[in-house]
Amino acid sequence: MGIADIDMKLEVVVIPVSDVDRAKEFYGHLGWRLDKTPPGIVQYTPHGSGCSVQFGPNLTTAAPGSAKEYLIVSDIEAARNALVAAGVEISEIFHTAPNGTVSGMDPERRSYFSRASFQDPDGNIWLLQEVTTRLPGRLEPGETSFSSVSDLASALRRAEAAHGEHEKRTGKPDEDWPGWYAQYMVNEQSGEELPT
Repeated sequence: MGIADIDMKLEVVVIPVSDVDRAKEFYGHLGWRLDKTPPGIVQYTPHGSGCSVQFGPNLTTAAPGSAKEYLIVSDIEAARNALVAAGVEISEIFHTAPNGTVSGMDPERRSYFSRASFQDPDGNIWLLQEVTTRLPGRLEPGETSFSSVSDLASALRRAEAAHGEHEKRTGKPDEDWPGWYAQYMVNEQSGEELPT
């Protein structure tokens, strides 16, 4: 068995904070789940995430506020609105362009382009990035999973919209719409070519 055959899943990211109680209040306010851990370690897991965040005294020598982490969301507008409603100071949505960043959503709503950012009380940066279709090779072939009800519901809505366009192109109802939806959702997640 070679190294490429060993499953290694990212479990935890350690972030540096100066005040553990203040950080607990902030991450708890985000609605992240407080996990049971050994003494001296505080661990929160964002809704729908397979990876958690840890902080605590003596976990890292990095300077508080020096971390920059990414959170992916399937609908950046909804995620930003929820954070604003929770009282989090967050940037306006912006997108990447050839000459840097531009205010507003990516005009084509492409995956990986639309972003917003916020900071915890220490200045650790969290960059939200809208991802609905993965780049090829980002997931193992054939593996598909939805980590939350909202993630699955968003995927179903995108499949429904794409299927409506499919039926318009063919000019007839598709009796096997469940199969079409399933193929669309699997391909979208794995970065494979989407059905038309």
